[in-house]
Amino acid sequence: MNVYRYEENPVVTPFDVKPHRPDFEVIGAFNAGIAKYNNEIIMLLRVAERPLSEDSNIVKAPIYKPETNELEILEFRLDDPIYDFADPRVIRVAGDQKGFKYLTSLSYLRIARSKDGHQFTIDENPFVYPSNELETFGIEDPRITQIEDTYYIYFSAVSPVGVGESMVSTKDFVTTEHHGMIFAPENKDVLIFPEKINGKYYALHRPVPKSTGAPEIWIAESTNLLHWGNHKHLLGLREGMWDSGRMGGGAVPIKTEKGWLELYHGATTDHRYCMGAVLLDLEDPTKVIARSDQPILEPEAEYEVEGFFGNVVFSCGAIVEEDVVKMFYGVADTSMACAELSLKEILDSMTYL
Repeated sequence: MNVYRYEENPVVTPFDVKPHRPDFEVIGAFNAGIAKYNNEIIMLLRVAERPLSEDSNIVKAPIYKPETNELEILEFRLDDPIYDFADPRVIRVAGDQKGFKYLTSLSYLRIARSKDGHQFTIDENPFVYPSNELETFGIEDPRITQIEDTYYIYFSAVSPVGVGESMVSTKDFVTTEHHGMIFAPENKDVLIFPEKINGKYYALHRPVPKSTGAPEIWIAESTNLLHWGNHKHLLGLREGMWDSGRMGGGAVPIKTEKGWLELYHGATTDHRYCMGAVLLDLEDPTKVIARSDQPILEPEAEYEVEGFFGNVVFSCGAIVEEDVVKMFYGVADTSMACAELSLKEILDSMTYL
């Protein structure tokens, strides 16, 4: 597979983003939704910010309070035996590895704009910020589907009751309409197809079973983009392969002559994230036609290997121009990068079932 990584990579880093608050620092600008609007590439960044701490023994946790529309900053001492601080992203109750009590950062969505996909300017203010009780720990990993003149933006909404998928829409990337949570916890990595198929909307999603099953890709259908049903298991993990540990959708599905092309992420059991492809039937996307045995992109460059959470390439969105797939992807849970691949080579590289 021929891969051309942009010389400017990473194209957006945390250093490029001014914190929303002066008492915070930006630690991530990554996993962005991608769209084209008014001859610009819109990169809707997930910006992760954490409160500055003057005391190295104090860890802070920001929480959005919907009743006041303000952030509350909790403080914890590193020597407090009640809590586990081993993972810098979360604060856990000591001895409980199943979940977290608080996040050490808060994520929201901010727009970066580009004419060429290489150089980006970043808006001064957030575009979508936590606004209700299901977003108190932040909003993460947006994806954007354009249907006619409307852009549907959906993202992981994080709160003490779990992680689900919420949605807003916009026509101008200035004002938004909120539609609420469309997939209840525990669910994320939602991707809505860009057109109706035989009168129905389709979406990929990734529930996380707790009793049996694994974090794998499912597909659902809808008549109105808000209420989803007829859920079906679509794609499973493969032991000993690059997608053996967990998987989820990446870019919005791309319509090709051979089928719907989905560029998805897969991780090994030791958390090395790569990107691969799956091809779905044009008339019935619940049918898998072909799948990548080998990744089409894997963490090799320094900015992909080193970062807040290393060895991660995470597909976010793609712009297709004839045979060129401009794939924007998050690297090391830190920054955004772009690589160009051949559409034909991707389709030819898969194993057809």
